[in-house]
Amino acid sequence: MATPTRTGPPATTVRASFRVNEQHVEVEIDTRESLLDVLRERLELTGTKKGCDHGQCGACTVHLDGRRVVSCLTPAVQVNGCSVTTIEGVAGPDGELHPLQQAFVDHDALQCGYCTPGQVMSGLACIAEGHARDDASVREYMSGNLCRCGAYTSIVAAVRSVADDVEG
Repeated sequence: MATPTRTGPPATTVRASFRVNEQHVEVEIDTRESLLDVLRERLELTGTKKGCDHGQCGACTVHLDGRRVVSCLTPAVQVNGCSVTTIEGVAGPDGELHPLQQAFVDHDALQCGYCTPGQVMSGLACIAEGHARDDASVREYMSGNLCRCGAYTSIVAAVRSVADDVEG
């Protein structure tokens, strides 16, 4: 039996320089790698979860230059010169929880916790974008984040409580 030969171009690597959670990083990456894989495998920032790896569940949501993105669909080469914030970069400098993280605890908005990092990152963006003015808006603007445990009501309550504090 003949051994199959690889067709197509060989892997290409490039050096990328960007900020992650306010820290400058330089890493050699394969041009085919996703931002998610670079964060988890190269930089050991495992808070960002690999859920579906198809951009459909939101577990891998991070902020790229202040905008939320699903990192599994973001080519790592595109972040060269950019700023990335992961769930690890949300807590305060002394490890105190961000108000939205605390609201997730207070409102029992996490059960298994797998989707929580992506939910928090999307919730922060939802608030910053001004889309947390009512429950229906929060549901709409966070609809790309799935929770298998069904904690949606509590997630909405947590986001709204922080949005109300910000607005009030």
